[in-house]
Amino acid sequence: MSTYRVAQVIEPGGTFELVEREVPRPGPGHVRIAVEACGVCHSDALFVSGALPGVSFPEVPGHEIAGRLEELGEGVGERGWQVGDRVAVGWFGGSCGHCTPCREGDFIVCRTLKVPGWAYDGGFGEKVIAPADALARIPEGLAANDAGPMACAGVTTFNGLRRSSARPGDLVAVLGLGGLGHLGVQYAVAMGFETVGIARGPEKAYFAQQLGAHHYVDSSSGTPVAEALQSLGGARVVLATAGNSEAITATADGLAHRGELVAIGADTTPLGISPAQLLMTGRVVRGHPSGTSQDVEDTMAFSVLHGIRPMTETVPLEQAGEAYDKMLSGAARFRMVLTMG
Repeated sequence: MSTYRVAQVIEPGGTFELVEREVPRPGPGHVRIAVEACGVCHSDALFVSGALPGVSFPEVPGHEIAGRLEELGEGVGERGWQVGDRVAVGWFGGSCGHCTPCREGDFIVCRTLKVPGWAYDGGFGEKVIAPADALARIPEGLAANDAGPMACAGVTTFNGLRRSSARPGDLVAVLGLGGLGHLGVQYAVAMGFETVGIARGPEKAYFAQQLGAHHYVDSSSGTPVAEALQSLGGARVVLATAGNSEAITATADGLAHRGELVAIGADTTPLGISPAQLLMTGRVVRGHPSGTSQDVEDTMAFSVLHGIRPMTETVPLEQAGEAYDKMLSGAARFRMVLTMG
């Protein structure tokens, strides 16, 4: 009997344990991936804690997966995939294909979106069974430990910007310089935006500059963030990567007329924005989800073209618990990535 290892928790909020399982065969329309790397995302906490409905235990999280196709289920080869192909699977882990959003071609908001670690076992293991429509082809020149985070953190920030109302030359602010924001700044610069990095503390000004930002706003300086943005002419777009509703709210009045606040940092606390702040200037506030497998491919291709990479710390699968705790505590800088032996 052939086996493989996964890092799992057996109860909500439990500790990770390494166990062996029998290697599964992929069914029709599915593939088996030999995982090479898997990022540890803050959203994994929603699954490990059992906070989301439908999470089953034992739970194997992980939705920033990079590896190689090891076995194809029936019908997959007809779609152009071959054993050995390098692939990534992110938050978009497959769609139903028949709900109203899917019929409209808006697969990322599928009503039964198949997120790895939620709909099926995720990438905290040496192998994953995934639907073929979840696969994004990894380009040459992109290592697995970089491709994994690109399938979630990368595509979320990249798509959030390219689907915004901003055009080259516009002032675009990125709130937060962490796991999402450090990529958001790099993408904003590469897209031709006049880029502002926003974070707490004067010491982060140099880091923002290293990422390519043209301006830095210290949200702890005493000058309101909105005032600082207006002194630069007002932001056409604020990409809010920080999962802090208070910090997101503080940027709203820094938008230019018809400006757009794009929220990708998750927080359950309500935003403190009034209709009056939006009406007269025509401002827009919207949420932005991740991206489809094609969006992930676009993100990786753009990243290779412009030399953009996530900042990662890699650890072996055996240290999944330590990596998860480090991510959760905020001690990780910036993306923890599990690698398989």
